[in-house]
Amino acid sequence: MNTTTEKKENDSKPKTTWDGETHIAAKDFSVYYRENEAVKKISIDILAKYVTAIIGPSGCGKSTFLRAINRMNDLIPGCHTKGNLIFDGHNIYGSKIDVVNLRQRVGMVFQKPNPFPKSIFDNIAYGPRLHGITNKAELEELVENSLKKAALWDEVKDRLSKNALGLSGGQQQRLCIARALAIKPEILLMDEPTSALDPKATAKIEDLIGELRTKFTIIIVTHNMQQASRVSDYTAFFYEGILIEYGITNTLFTNPAKKQTEDYITGRFG
Repeated sequence: MNTTTEKKENDSKPKTTWDGETHIAAKDFSVYYRENEAVKKISIDILAKYVTAIIGPSGCGKSTFLRAINRMNDLIPGCHTKGNLIFDGHNIYGSKIDVVNLRQRVGMVFQKPNPFPKSIFDNIAYGPRLHGITNKAELEELVENSLKKAALWDEVKDRLSKNALGLSGGQQQRLCIARALAIKPEILLMDEPTSALDPKATAKIEDLIGELRTKFTIIIVTHNMQQASRVSDYTAFFYEGILIEYGITNTLFTNPAKKQTEDYITGRFG
């Protein structure tokens, strides 16, 4: 699956061919909530600097798998894993993994915007400060660059000292994306990032994903199949904890290999 084909910097359109280097590799990877196997022996290669969408009905293991990538499931009592989830040549669940470092390299944006009750500036600077950056000029540059990457700078540059809770819902979600980008991750996880937003704000987030796709590996969980088809290069279809099909988004949506996939994307169940 790995090739030497490189992605062009100006390639902001979804892929029609399969190429790239593996960034995250799951091999017979399972996630359990006590005795319940929520994700069942998943094997999948997530390619670097592309957008991968994970679709499927509620309760199919999409978010559980996503949260496993930066070990957010560690916070759930009784949650444990089997198999391997490989990042940078190491099992994410290995005993030598530094979870703080992992979460710096693998940022996350949640379903509902969750800005801190602090200023816009302090929201973005929070992570870098935790990681030891205290120089004012460096923090100012980092905040500006992060907000620009999140397409929010022009809207908030004159009110960085204002409370972030005063922003609109769509602006708050872009702020949370900027906050995630401020710690300079390699991978950005997005768990239903537009489900709480109106269509106009959703369109801005989707445009932003398109702009970020050449710089970050993005994995997005979404119930919205139209959104998956618009923003992703590759799509994985989960059902009852099982990976049913995974492939190039355009192919999966127009010519799925599995009847179960076809039934789901055509609305026959789900």
